Amino acid sequence: MSIPAPDIAVPPRVRELARGAVLTPAWINDLGGLTFRATDAGGIRFIKYEPHNPEWSAEAEAERLRWAAPFTPVPRVIEYGRDATHAWLVTDGLTGESAVSPRWRADPATAVRAIGEGLRALHDALPVDECPFRWDVSTRLANAWARGIRVPAALHEPPPVDRLVVCHGDACAPNTLISDAGTWSGHVDLGSLGIGDRWGDLASAALSTQWNYGPGWEDALVAAYGIDPDPERMQYYQALWNAT
Repeated sequence: MSIPAPDIAVPPRVRELARGAVLTPAWINDLGGLTFRATDAGGIRFIKYEPHNPEWSAEAEAERLRWAAPFTPVPRVIEYGRDATHAWLVTDGLTGESAVSPRWRADPATAVRAIGEGLRALHDALPVDECPFRWDVSTRLANAWARGIRVPAALHEPPPVDRLVVCHGDACAPNTLISDAGTWSGHVDLGSLGIGDRWGDLASAALSTQWNYGPGWEDALVAAYGIDPDPERMQYYQALWNAT
């Protein structure tokens, strides 16, 4: 995921969904999916527009956002849909900038602390007993198998669960928003949200600090989350993330 060039072409469907709002490219992912910021007198909205792929469903993300919204700051769903080639999701904007915006890339200590604290707050806020979605190891392995991914046999036996939480499911740095004060203000891209060991989220968040801020920030993220390092679970869940 990266910030695209400002002159990237706007698909006609996105222009329709914007309803005359000023469009600014916000994100592009490796599968060709685009996210645009739409700004008008009514405020800021975000339009996610993705070619059909097995890794993202507008319906699934909308369902998870609506479930999580009473408990923690996530975008409000406005509409979603699909046609023969693409799917889309339109949401309200939240306060804050992505943790990988130029401002926060230049201040990794603040960004990493906010990511860790925000992830802990998310896990503490979302009620496991009420969550209808799963993101445990068996579910992730089954999803990978359905997509034709053969996960190494060594990863089929996870470590014992540390603590079951409702995981974000894609806790990489870009999906935490940070306020002007340098504190987390919300989470986005919750299409894989579900119950799993908290180290599933911690491992991907820590791994993403290497891509976005350079080496040496993993322990700081775990410390900001508020627990001690666990090399065994960290190594396992990072390997699972890379494999799936």
